[in-house]
Amino acid sequence: MMKQVGSHRLIFWLTFIPPTLWLLIFLLIPLSIIGSFSFSEKRGLIDIELSWILNNYIRAADLIYLSTLIKSIGVAGITTVICFLFGFPLALGIASAPPRWKSILLIAIILPFCVNLLIRTYALIAVFRTRGFFNFGLEWFADLINVPFEPLSLLYNDTAVILGLVYVHLPFMILPLYAGFEGFNKTLLEAALDLGASKLELLTSIIIPIITPSIISGCILVFIPALGSYLTPELLGGPNSQMIANVIERQFMNANDWPFGSALSMVLVYLTFGILALRYLCFNNLYLDKNKRRL
Repeated sequence: MMKQVGSHRLIFWLTFIPPTLWLLIFLLIPLSIIGSFSFSEKRGLIDIELSWILNNYIRAADLIYLSTLIKSIGVAGITTVICFLFGFPLALGIASAPPRWKSILLIAIILPFCVNLLIRTYALIAVFRTRGFFNFGLEWFADLINVPFEPLSLLYNDTAVILGLVYVHLPFMILPLYAGFEGFNKTLLEAALDLGASKLELLTSIIIPIITPSIISGCILVFIPALGSYLTPELLGGPNSQMIANVIERQFMNANDWPFGSALSMVLVYLTFGILALRYLCFNNLYLDKNKRRL
């Protein structure tokens, strides 16, 4: 009996220590360094003095940076909504497909992750540029119906950034929704139809309430990475389409102002923690509501 307890403890420590060390070394310690830098002052070109002041956060509240942050939140929100509108029917279709097609469809959703994000973004540039594939297709169709055609300017604006973010983050919405649909008890739908429920009532009164945790998880998985996205707005957006991550990068690399860049980074961290706390409260409320209904 003692040997079994000892072996269980050994297995526990062997599985507990490696991920804990990983989080400590690659997450908590770097986050602590950035957090301390955010309360520091820049002295000269490379010297940083830890003075525990709030000047960097006060500067982050300036209109130019605050407007960029609000714009980034808006772009991430629009991206999340579009991903949900496209991801919901796609996830439902995959979950409803025959078993032999599910694996193929899921592989098709996951396959873009096998290609580097930089390569995929350059592929989008080849599609959206003035003489790109999209304009070539429109030009061919215009010639076919004999109407004049002017190439569309699809790059270096907010629309290109949003399209790029949707392309990158759509799988993060589809997969949680698919997991919610896959574990869905489909006999509930049959019972509701037998009781005279319409398809709209099935969607609003049964499907969406049951898979709400999956919807919330998918929205968070899309919104948070989209909010901190750097590469997509850098390559697809113009000077007026920059997001907060691009501003942070310039503070570290060009202005060499690490304290202010750290403060902007910590604002994103605080915002992320707030979103995760909101998700936790939503799940708690859903759990309490279910328990009340059972009682």
